[in-house]
Amino acid sequence: MGLLRIMMPPKLQLLAVVAFAVAMLFLENQIQNLEESRSKLERAIARHEVREIEQRHTMDGPRQEAALDEEEDMVIIYNRVPKTASTSFTNIAYDLCAKNKYHVLHINTTKNNPVMSLQDQVRFVKNITSWKEMKPGFYHGHVSYLDFAKFGVKKKPIYINVIRDPIERLVSYYYFLRFGDDYRPGLRRRKQGDKKTFDECVAEGGSDCAPEKLWLQIPFFCGHSSECWNVGSRWAMDQAKYNLINEYFLVGVTEELEDFIMLLEAALPRFFRGATELYRTGKKSHLRKTTEKKLPTKQTIAKLQQSDIWKMENEFYEFALEQFQFIRAHAVREKDGDLYILAQNFFYEKIYPKSN
Repeated sequence: MGLLRIMMPPKLQLLAVVAFAVAMLFLENQIQNLEESRSKLERAIARHEVREIEQRHTMDGPRQEAALDEEEDMVIIYNRVPKTASTSFTNIAYDLCAKNKYHVLHINTTKNNPVMSLQDQVRFVKNITSWKEMKPGFYHGHVSYLDFAKFGVKKKPIYINVIRDPIERLVSYYYFLRFGDDYRPGLRRRKQGDKKTFDECVAEGGSDCAPEKLWLQIPFFCGHSSECWNVGSRWAMDQAKYNLINEYFLVGVTEELEDFIMLLEAALPRFFRGATELYRTGKKSHLRKTTEKKLPTKQTIAKLQQSDIWKMENEFYEFALEQFQFIRAHAVREKDGDLYILAQNFFYEKIYPKSN
């Protein structure tokens, strides 16, 4: 018997294709609506949880100032730079918060705008310093550095951060906008449908891969001054370096994230006790991977490296890396390929006057 073939008329084929395309658009729209509904629900739940905590503390009676010792009064701010493994690190904080007894709060700014209005800066500073029900607290979000001292605050929060090789960060962000990641694979991204590779974008002089897009880590550390966001500003880079040294407790690099976590656990065990083991053995050490990411060619990298903007962002990255490695060298020792935290290396003596 011959092979039976059923041929569909061309018009029906066209209608079938159109119907399929419409169905796909409808499904994508429904997925987007569900995602927006989920975000609204998350915000409502968060507000409800905050009210519950505040009510619980009110029922327990007013907390006296003396009840908060140094560790219980501690606040950490992780003003995370996008695409620097920040989700992986933040989820460690979430996993440990119940066990180590602290609160974790996400700073969710409208459209991920890293610059707060002046009135929001005042609100944020007031929340951080006076919201005792949320202390000790770990705050995280895509927000540029904010100098608490200018608001007359006596005790400033502890700033930490992680940065990444600037070209690697931009490549990751470029593909993230187009293909998303394995954390929320169903979410429609802003540039979804654009199949152009990063190499092709650079070759064509596209805006999404322009050297100006590298300018992000410097302004995040520089802060809320207008000059910080002036692309290529030497003042902004100098200010970012100053803040990194003087205002940040520790700044790690994505490429050495485990060492960053190890140092935090050694220095701030109130928050990070158990973090190193969790990172090594837990499922969230590589939680978020950008989908469809293709490494750029040497020619693409060389072209970006000709830019003065890259040179400045890379100088800042190398500066941060050198500082981190300096701190690590004085805090750990290597043995059989593993790093070990040094024990206390000082003591007190010749104490006078002598007690009777």
